[in-house]
Amino acid sequence: MIHFVLLISRHGKIRLSKWFTTYSQKEREAIMKEVKPMVIGRNSKLCNFLEFQEYTLVAKRYASLYFAFCIDKDDNELLTLDIMHFYVELLDKYFKNVCELDIIFNFHKAYYILDEMIAGGYIIETSKKQISKYVANQDEIMEESKEETTAKKK
Repeated sequence: MIHFVLLISRHGKIRLSKWFTTYSQKEREAIMKEVKPMVIGRNSKLCNFLEFQEYTLVAKRYASLYFAFCIDKDDNELLTLDIMHFYVELLDKYFKNVCELDIIFNFHKAYYILDEMIAGGYIIETSKKQISKYVANQDEIMEESKEETTAKKK
């Protein structure tokens, strides 16, 4: 099970956080404070798997963002690394070469893509084509809604 997903900038700012296990706000802040230096300060030549409390942290840097997934100790780390890469590929496909600014200004889309992939900490969709279709449908609905709102204002 995936307990949480964090996207962290090189400067230590959390750009996206998705929690699949219930934590209080204090616990979340403590976890983020503990995870950030573990992930950012790690040499890129070292293993992508870290021990974190009673979990395993799978972390990898893509461009200027660090992706960190927290999983159970007995879960498959390589599969989690693959899921992380799958998420990055979807973001790349949607944003046409994703960068940190895309996540900052379109965080709702990054969350939506993640929600289409993972629910309750478990992977629910593994087809890039299906997820892209869901996101495109959502974009169409948003555009129609904006057009209706604009038409009502006139």
